[in-house]
Amino acid sequence: MAEAGEAAARWAPGSQILWRYRENAGTRFHIARPVTVVRDDPELLAVWMAPGTECVRPVLADGTPVHLEPLGTRYTKPRAVRRDRWFGTGVLKLARPGEPWSVWLFWEPGWQFKNWYVNLEEPLTRWAGGVDSEDHFLDISVHPDRSWQWRDEDEFAQAQRDGLVDAGLAERVRQAGRDAVEVIRAWGPPFCDGWQDWRPDPSWAVPSLPEDWDRTPARVSP
Repeated sequence: MAEAGEAAARWAPGSQILWRYRENAGTRFHIARPVTVVRDDPELLAVWMAPGTECVRPVLADGTPVHLEPLGTRYTKPRAVRRDRWFGTGVLKLARPGEPWSVWLFWEPGWQFKNWYVNLEEPLTRWAGGVDSEDHFLDISVHPDRSWQWRDEDEFAQAQRDGLVDAGLAERVRQAGRDAVEVIRAWGPPFCDGWQDWRPDPSWAVPSLPEDWDRTPARVSP
């Protein structure tokens, strides 16, 4: 795992870094996922989260998984974080510098491609040990036949009611979503780039989650 004192120019393929999210309307990190760099250049950061990766995820203070809490109280009850493992198939994450979303690719077992997922979020901020962002609730699912649909509109609305997303941010998120839809309709990058046929290097080890996964980094660049 890259260390905080190192310069974070570009990571070589096979490097292990952290992909993290801050809590909404807060400063702490509540999601941290060790990933392996597939590609890192001025146009794209691509990383692989392998099955079985130990991650950090938010839970309610009593340990209840967040998605099991009714929507009306999901974002107001006290929270904690838990170390857990990603038990699904792996996820390929793609992000272009400065873009307010990342695109994730999912597969069924046996490498049957399932779908792309546009995760609306703050543009990634790079630091020596990885990249940080803040999730914006609203997402878009894109299917192999190029059809698409909005996801988590109810959560986006609830986050606004609970004060986690103010009016200005809500409009920026909606605009980011509209911009992403235009890319989907035009079948632009990364959808047209053939990433669904990509496969990880079998020699890559599953990255470990460092004890200081929540350290505050010195910012390097967007």
